[in-house]
Amino acid sequence: MSIIDTHSHIYGLEFKEDINEVVARAKEAGIRHILLPNIDTTSINPMLSLYKSDPTYFSPMMGLHPTEVGDDYVKVLDDMELLLAEEGNPYVAVGEVGLDFYWDQTKRDEQMDAFERQIGWAKRWNLPLSIHARSAHQELVQLMERHRSAHLTGVFHCFGGTREEAEELLSFDGFVLGIGGVLTYKKSVLADVLQYVPLSRVVIETDSPYLAPVPYRGKRNESAYACEILKKMADIYGMTTECISEETNENVKRVFHVS
Repeated sequence: MSIIDTHSHIYGLEFKEDINEVVARAKEAGIRHILLPNIDTTSINPMLSLYKSDPTYFSPMMGLHPTEVGDDYVKVLDDMELLLAEEGNPYVAVGEVGLDFYWDQTKRDEQMDAFERQIGWAKRWNLPLSIHARSAHQELVQLMERHRSAHLTGVFHCFGGTREEAEELLSFDGFVLGIGGVLTYKKSVLADVLQYVPLSRVVIETDSPYLAPVPYRGKRNESAYACEILKKMADIYGMTTECISEETNENVKRVFHVS
């Protein structure tokens, strides 16, 4: 059994004291590869440092998280675009990008503009998108609709919505749903929704250090805990964990071109 964690922030300060142990536990648990989405300008160096510690095990992304879109977002995006334009850069996706209107809508227009510009990067460099959307489903779909003909690919990260929302998102052919620890929560409807989602359209993620699965809920999440998500998916699809991991890993290879 081996799992690719498609979304993990284990380069963050939450792991500063024990990152070597965290990586060792991930490898011991059967996590074969970890994708690292960027957040803002301050996260780039820590992310790249972890990537360089084992380039065969980690794959970094480049993007500006929607909650980090501030007054200087145009300058930040300019700088990030230069990094993506560098020949031989290590970035496998544009992420973590998207829309988040949960806490604050004062930067709504700026978020929309930043997301649209980063979609442009995905088109320009033929990269998949790692998309974050919170309290912004309809806005996300409407914006994505404008780019449907571009045949974009990627993952709708941290999906936890309804069957209808899943169907809307999966109408974008090149995309999959990122399934994380929420799947294991008692009150989550995600287990019911997944019964209507083909296994070929999902990937596994942890979103470490957030959203730890049961039985670690409330604690710091880490990539090793992806095993709990895998076990729950095996129950839902009525398949072995080996079959689930094999198929979801193939989905990762198809979308992100990593192995």
